[in-house]
Amino acid sequence: MKSGKKIIFSTSSYQYLQDKLCLSGQFDCGEVEVKHFPDGERYQRVLTDVDGREVVLVGGTISDADTLELYDLACTLVRLGACSLMLTIPYFGYATMERAVKPGEVVTAKTRAYLLSTIPETSMENRVILLDLHTEGLPYYFEGNTKAVHLYAKPVILEACQEIAGNDFVLASTDAGRAKWVESLANDMGVNGAFVFKRRTSGNETQITSISADVKGRSVIIYDDMIRTGGSLINAAEAYHEAGATDISAVTTHGLFSNGGLGQIRKSGLFRCVYSTDSHPNAIALQDDFLKVKSVADLLRTEIVSH
Repeated sequence: MKSGKKIIFSTSSYQYLQDKLCLSGQFDCGEVEVKHFPDGERYQRVLTDVDGREVVLVGGTISDADTLELYDLACTLVRLGACSLMLTIPYFGYATMERAVKPGEVVTAKTRAYLLSTIPETSMENRVILLDLHTEGLPYYFEGNTKAVHLYAKPVILEACQEIAGNDFVLASTDAGRAKWVESLANDMGVNGAFVFKRRTSGNETQITSISADVKGRSVIIYDDMIRTGGSLINAAEAYHEAGATDISAVTTHGLFSNGGLGQIRKSGLFRCVYSTDSHPNAIALQDDFLKVKSVADLLRTEIVSH
């Protein structure tokens, strides 16, 4: 007799989140055999029977190779008889090319969303769960009968902030573009919010011109939805430090830390610590006493169970 539980699979890079979700005992854990041929081609084989089962597939589009692994596995799970598919994407990449600025530019975020929309339909529904997107309108890039849902990691972010400084701090952003989101977080915690104003001085350089709130003598936590190289974060921290902040930490949802970004943040000497969720495997690989990682597994579990 088949189990009535949903069954969870993951791409190779997100095995850690599959394991955390399955620890709750609310799901069955699916197994996939993965190996690579000498020329780099990937071999995948689904080892767990999914016929007539509700299936959850966890995987982030952290590279084109990972995106294709996610797509190939999803198509196969449907072909093998999954009656529903919940594609859970903790980190949806392609944030740099989420919109066109110049004529002829390829909006990669949109083309990847279209690709995932072509996964064959199940008899119940195909749903995509996306976490703390850089662009609010991105779910509308998905087409057909694929339902995309934007899930917010606010509970995890609030918990991280309270671990750092309790309720006595100023919540800050790296620029005015994230001000509304930071204001919402600050209101939920009952703390003051702050952000910096920037002026672009050249094609790739900006200059901070002012700060929206008084941070002198205060502990400051800078929230940024995504940290890549850390350049914007360091620039903002310098401004808050010069304005009199006595203690600065950073919290992010998506910790990519590309091109030695975490090392640059540490080297700046401006930060007491950095907190990230485990939405991206880089955060898991780099965590230490300076970089602390909070899991989104419970947040995802609640969303998965409710549908």
